[in-house]
Amino acid sequence: MAELAMRGEVEAAGFPFIGWRRAPTGIDADPADFSDLADWLRKTMFAPARAYAADTLDEIRRVPTDAVLSIDLLVGCALAAEAAALPHAVLSPHVSIRPLPGIPTAASGLAPPRNAEEQAAVEAAKTAIVSAMEQGRPVLNAARRAFGLPPVATAFAHFEKAERVLLAISRTFDFDTEALPANYRYIGPLLDEPGWSRGALTAWPEARRPRILVAGSTGAQNQTDLLRRIACALGTVDAETVVTTGHNVVAEDLAAPATIRVVGAASHDALMAEADLVVCQGGHGTVSRALLHGVPLLVIPLARDQADNAARIAQRGAGLRLPAGALETEIATAARRLLAEPNFRAAARVLGAAVRADLDAAGLVREIEAMTASHRASDRGGDRRWA
Repeated sequence: MAELAMRGEVEAAGFPFIGWRRAPTGIDADPADFSDLADWLRKTMFAPARAYAADTLDEIRRVPTDAVLSIDLLVGCALAAEAAALPHAVLSPHVSIRPLPGIPTAASGLAPPRNAEEQAAVEAAKTAIVSAMEQGRPVLNAARRAFGLPPVATAFAHFEKAERVLLAISRTFDFDTEALPANYRYIGPLLDEPGWSRGALTAWPEARRPRILVAGSTGAQNQTDLLRRIACALGTVDAETVVTTGHNVVAEDLAAPATIRVVGAASHDALMAEADLVVCQGGHGTVSRALLHGVPLLVIPLARDQADNAARIAQRGAGLRLPAGALETEIATAARRLLAEPNFRAAARVLGAAVRADLDAAGLVREIEAMTASHRASDRGGDRRWA
């Protein structure tokens, strides 16, 4: 089940497309304004929980179902699985939203603390995300009551109740936790290229200069100004540069120098295979794909989990991080350094090997099969089948 924009991807994978009927879609489901974390979580996770639950239950009743797998932000899907007494797995395609011991919390952009001041910052960030989540709990409990479920004592309850919480990142990429909850699993990133990028730009010019790929986010994050500064900065760097804007930025709005090639989409796999540097906002898919190809990164995060990914890249030595308001001169200087110093590529290759090992292990399929097999074994004689 997904929103209409995913129809092509779903059908290309060989599945019938089922869209949301009551639940929000588009910008209503994924607001671009991330300035108020509590408000963003309310709009994304909690206010629509009842609608997502109703749509999910409709499908569970229509097709015999053995298990539910849902994105961590769609708490309503977890609610539906609980109401239907089905095993449920939560998929997190980013660092854990639920705070984990020893790891700075999501959306903080912090690295593990080295002193008392940094420890205080980590604790403050944890307090902030817990507070932001808890502001949505009354709405969540109202949705639970509507489906005959008891209230929960924490807004993180669906992570605790899930049989599996599948972190779609590499364990080597993440910071070390003091104690991973028993239902958590690292399964590595999910890196299939989207269908709309196939057949797009796949090759660099023949002239062999350093090659820089600027990968703009496909989501709406008010990133036009950032991409404009990046394009102008890299116009001063002696390199072949390609900028992919995604769906939410108009190429002409970047006013890019004539030496920069700007396209709406391209095959990032093909271009990264021969790239010397990737510049991006820090989306986990882009970061993981660059590492898979052993390419160092310049990460300039705007929102969501981007600062968290940037912190991990910088901590591992696989690239550099700049603030969202970085000047063109700062961007150009960082790019030149990343192209000149081989230690960044060496670190990216080490992380990339870990990403490759996780991909080869097919953790998502393994964990879902194990979860459903366990319930089949304990429920023999029932008439349900895995849908």
